[in-house]
Amino acid sequence: MSSVTEPGVATGEPPAGDSAPAGPRTWASAPTAHPTSAPAGHPTSAPAGSPAWAVAPAAPPAPEQDRFTRSLQRRWRESPVWLAPVAVLACMGGAVGYTLAVHPTDVAAGAAPTCLLKYTTGFLCPGCGGTRAAWYLLHGDLPAAARHHALFVFAVPFLLYMYVAWAGQRLFGWRLPQLRLSPTALGVFIALWGVFTVLRNLPWAPFTSLYV
Repeated sequence: MSSVTEPGVATGEPPAGDSAPAGPRTWASAPTAHPTSAPAGHPTSAPAGSPAWAVAPAAPPAPEQDRFTRSLQRRWRESPVWLAPVAVLACMGGAVGYTLAVHPTDVAAGAAPTCLLKYTTGFLCPGCGGTRAAWYLLHGDLPAAARHHALFVFAVPFLLYMYVAWAGQRLFGWRLPQLRLSPTALGVFIALWGVFTVLRNLPWAPFTSLYV
């Protein structure tokens, strides 16, 4: 006894009157959203047609700042606008007053102020000669200042301009171009400072002329 099958069910043939082509019938399923997909327009949603793995993960939450940092930022926001420029100016004035008072060009090797590294080992530290260079700058002797610390003399105009531009904008609204140092520029300057420190400690001419 032969079995009778319904057309289009077991044999894959379309029923009578159906316009579908011959062959196995396939049933399309509705697209399902990927668990990691985001709504359209969301910052982490991928463009239409992108695979689900291309969806960018959500950014982690920013770490919470500690109490000390929050306290400093709150005090900075609540402080008068003139406080920071005046404080920096007071520090610079104190350094100038100290340099003029101690007269570093006339002190003996072991007298204060002195460099402990130079006093104990004979080697110049990266800052050796800076106080004397500042003293000569304050007295208008640029060659003598550069002789004692050339990099310090080179950096002073930039530091003064950075302070004037920052303080002028904060106090008076001046629109002077701000001098912003990139990490590359700072790295190059520190590397040059290291090379300068090594060269001025070499015991051969012409490097002996850099010893102060």
